[in-house]
Amino acid sequence: MNRFITAIAIVATLSIVQGCTQLAQVKEKSAMTTTTHSNAAHAEETNHSHTTTHMTNHGEHGDDHTNTSTSTSTQAKLTTTGVITPNTPTILQIDVQDSEGNAIAQFDQFQEQIMHLIAVSNDLQVFQHLHPIYKGNGRFQVETQFPQSGNYTLFSGYQPTGQTEQVSVLKTQVAGNHSAADDVNWSRTKTFNETIVGFAPTQATIRAGQEIVLRFNLQDAISYQPIADLQPYLSEKGHLVIVRQSSELTRENYIHAHAVHDTAAHQVHFATRFPQPGKYKLWGQFNRGGEIITADFWVEVVP
Repeated sequence: MNRFITAIAIVATLSIVQGCTQLAQVKEKSAMTTTTHSNAAHAEETNHSHTTTHMTNHGEHGDDHTNTSTSTSTQAKLTTTGVITPNTPTILQIDVQDSEGNAIAQFDQFQEQIMHLIAVSNDLQVFQHLHPIYKGNGRFQVETQFPQSGNYTLFSGYQPTGQTEQVSVLKTQVAGNHSAADDVNWSRTKTFNETIVGFAPTQATIRAGQEIVLRFNLQDAISYQPIADLQPYLSEKGHLVIVRQSSELTRENYIHAHAVHDTAAHQVHFATRFPQPGKYKLWGQFNRGGEIITADFWVEVVP
């Protein structure tokens, strides 16, 4: 009788342990498939910047490489044909679908375009701002060339009709041996073509979570005088993308800031905040007489 009671106790204990293990596995699986998408807007001097996070999945099909990024309301799929090599034209195809996999057909323009595609190498040495052409039925295409081998992250911004702006994060790889990245250039004044760009945050020490204004001052490299031919770019005085240095670039590493209104003719200011400490690279873009100038700078953000 005692042996029978002991056997029942052992079986009950094993059942409880197995039940707890299965419950833990279910919870772990659920956590792995959770996707978060949020837009945080920070206002200072009539400016807005956006930061969100989400999870990315990857897949390959035949000779085409398909990469899927999902948010709470949309998902984007990147398809490239064959192996991508440096300095070779390649077609990027992006399909935008709803959460159930149905093509989204209607989009609203924002900043003069239906889609903005920011492509950066994971070492932050390469930056491209592309505008894919809408082909209909949720499909966008653009041709580009990647100047160096390595891994790339693509931040795709679009706005389905009736929704807020969405940003999907996609990945691709360029074949070949990748050389080590250059040392970080902390210079605050650089020359790009015929334009001298001076960069100056309003605070010498940038702290995570703190509102800050990033100021760009543009001068002519020949006359050393403030430029007088700055024109709107994408319906604003300038465009700014910021990416935090990380071994794996995600949506939370990406900041898109809008230009502040009513600054001097040769100055462009952006108000934003950096969500976490680390090294960030900034790419400011300005339209000088029809030529787009891309000025890159680094900042260090402390806790």
